[in-house]
Amino acid sequence: MLFALYAFNLELARAPWASNEAMIAEMRVQWWRDVGAEIEGGGPVRRHFVATPLARVLRPDLARHIDAMAEARRWDIYRDPFEDEADLARYIDHTTGTVMWLAAASLGAQDEALVRRFAFGVGVANWLRAIPKLVAEKRVPLLDGTPAGVQALAKEGLAALRDARQRRRDVPPQALPALLPGWQSAAILKQAIEAPQRVADGALGTSEFRQRAELIWRVTTKRW
Repeated sequence: MLFALYAFNLELARAPWASNEAMIAEMRVQWWRDVGAEIEGGGPVRRHFVATPLARVLRPDLARHIDAMAEARRWDIYRDPFEDEADLARYIDHTTGTVMWLAAASLGAQDEALVRRFAFGVGVANWLRAIPKLVAEKRVPLLDGTPAGVQALAKEGLAALRDARQRRRDVPPQALPALLPGWQSAAILKQAIEAPQRVADGALGTSEFRQRAELIWRVTTKRW
C-alpha cells in the first residue's frame, strides 16, 4: 500500500523538474492532478505503472488531497520566492503533510491535525536539507536565509514534532510505518538550531551508525 503512495509522491515531486520548459512541467503536474480526480470520482483511471496501483490502494475520499499536492508543486517550476512565511508553511503542509496523512489514514489513523502537525516538523527538516540543491537550481527557498531566520524555522519545526509526540497515543500502532519517515527529523532540526551554517553547507544529518541505531529503537519501541 505505502509503496504505491510513495512512488506516486516521488513522481509528482519529479514532475516540475522534468523539463526546463514551464509549459511542459505544468502539463506533467496537471497529469497527476487529473489522476487524482479520476481516483476521487471512482471511475476508470488511466493505465500507468504508478497511477494504476495507486488507484487500487488509495480511497476516493483521500484522493481529493492530490489536487492541493499538485498545486503546491507548481512552486518548483518557477523561481519566485514564497509570498510570506505562511505560504512556505502551506507548501510544506500540502507536500510532506499530505503524503504523510494519506499514508497514516490508509493505515487507520483518524486525527488528521495531529499527523499534519508531526509532518510539518518532518517537512521543515527535509526542506532545510534540500536548501543547497534548491539554491543551485536558482530557487529562493527561504524568505529569511540569515542564521537567525534558519534557526527560527527550525525551532518552529521542532516545536511541531514535540507537540505531536505528546499525543502519540492518539495514533493507532498500525499507523507507525506512515510516521517513521520522520524518525531523524528532530536531530536534524537541533543541528540547524545549534549551527545554522550547516544548512547552507549541506552538512545536516547524523552518522550511518546513529541512523540505524535510532531507527531500530523507534521501530522496537513504536515511538515515532
